Amino acid sequence: MAEAPKCTEIDHLSGRYTVCTFDPKVDTIRLYGTATLGKRGATYDQLNTHLLGNSQHMSFAMNGGMYHPDYGPVGLLVENGRETGALSRGDAFGNFFLKPNGVFWVGDGTAGVLETEAYAKAALSPVEATQSGPMLLIDGTIHPRFLPDATSLQIRNGVGILPDGRVAFAISKTPVRFHDFATLFRDRLHSKNALFLDGSISSLYAPEIRRHDRDAVMGTIIAVVKNLPW
Repeated sequence: MAEAPKCTEIDHLSGRYTVCTFDPKVDTIRLYGTATLGKRGATYDQLNTHLLGNSQHMSFAMNGGMYHPDYGPVGLLVENGRETGALSRGDAFGNFFLKPNGVFWVGDGTAGVLETEAYAKAALSPVEATQSGPMLLIDGTIHPRFLPDATSLQIRNGVGILPDGRVAFAISKTPVRFHDFATLFRDRLHSKNALFLDGSISSLYAPEIRRHDRDAVMGTIIAVVKNLPW
């Protein structure tokens, strides 16, 4: 039996989005940063080469959070159980610090999105995690700083958790405002919590739909990894 499609196109308000969903019970969701891929920035081709050395390949990938000029993570990053970036609870300028920000995490057969303070209190020990910001949805409520008539339009990508526990990764195909992007997760995907990953470097690798953003250079990549069939 053919595997059900993971990615679909959704028209919402004035935007068009690609949404790809995965089940952490059966899909291996991993995070890769400079500790694994080096300090010159990561590309999808670079990650695929790394995985091939371990008899693996990626069936999906997306940029996984914000980074410093040296491509190191701005906040928390956990790769294969190893913390390679510390949780940030400080204040500064930029989208990451448009609080509340939050953490996308993956455990043993489960995944979640939590606002940063809630994540800290939960004392989790995830296998994979990345911190970014701002949160798009917090317990079903749109981030208080998002305006429905904002004039800032960008390509944006993010991650949310569906009611059945699956993980939904979304990227806009057209420039959209924060508020509209948040309502995609709230009204169409019925997520309670969702996290913005980035805008200026939003990118996607999804061979299922013949999408491969080759020019993307990132600090962190979220990938769905599979073993090679031979």
